Amino acid sequence: MELRDIEIFLALAEELHFGKTAERLHVTPARVSQAIKKQERGVGGKLFERTSRNVQLTALGERLYQDLRVVYQGLHDSMERARLAAQGKTDVLRVGMLPSNAHDLLPFWQEFRSRHPAWGLRIRHNPFIQPFEPLRNGEIDVLVSWLPVEEPDLTVGPVVFTEHRVMLVPVGHALADRESVSLEALGDHGVMRPSIVQPDYWEDAFTPFQTPSGRLIERSLAVSQLDDVFTLVGADGAVHNLAAHAARYHARPDIVYLPIHDAPLLRWGLVWRGDAETELVRALAQVIRDLGTACL
Repeated sequence: MELRDIEIFLALAEELHFGKTAERLHVTPARVSQAIKKQERGVGGKLFERTSRNVQLTALGERLYQDLRVVYQGLHDSMERARLAAQGKTDVLRVGMLPSNAHDLLPFWQEFRSRHPAWGLRIRHNPFIQPFEPLRNGEIDVLVSWLPVEEPDLTVGPVVFTEHRVMLVPVGHALADRESVSLEALGDHGVMRPSIVQPDYWEDAFTPFQTPSGRLIERSLAVSQLDDVFTLVGADGAVHNLAAHAARYHARPDIVYLPIHDAPLLRWGLVWRGDAETELVRALAQVIRDLGTACL
């Protein structure tokens, strides 16, 4: 199996969508389909169940995914170590970002690099669907996540920054001309839901299940990535809430961002695997403690 075909298989196993896989890897959907058919011929069995509406891994596909993911990650880690050695670096800290505002945190990154010139620092996007998997499978060393995180195998470090929240409504919406809105409005209009079940406490911390007065906030349309939120708000007239930095980093002509004046501040902190705490992880946590929590 060629390396590119392995990349296609792993991406499709994660996206479960031929179009999104093609977009992610910058290939055509036909190239994705061709690679999967070739792999299925090679292993002698179906890796995916495909219908006009969805794509799912078979038991054989799930087993191959678990095996190949480890091998593929090991290959990337080996290449990364070689690149670091060529640059005179001895190790690298891999940081996953749930928020989109890595640039706001530049002082932390610069201070880490200044204190530890022999270490590399890599910042990458982390999906909010199954957000802790990259930590658990070793793809990243530390995650910037909204809090609280109450997973028994994960350690929560210092708060990195806090910020307000905003409500997204389409241009022309009944709320669009207001200066700010209440969380109660979510009870009137509902919100979206993650396509995969998240820990209840964690989802509720970002998008509450009830309004302050106790009304249920309906969850209808399913989303699997941030772009889904923007598309459903701008094109389909849906309503949702996000962290305030989204208004700066994702300004769009079809969406209005309204401050939510009665929502508690959203807290973002460092999270890492308790059994994989390293000197590099502790060093970044110390940088954040020394510089102090940012208020954005």
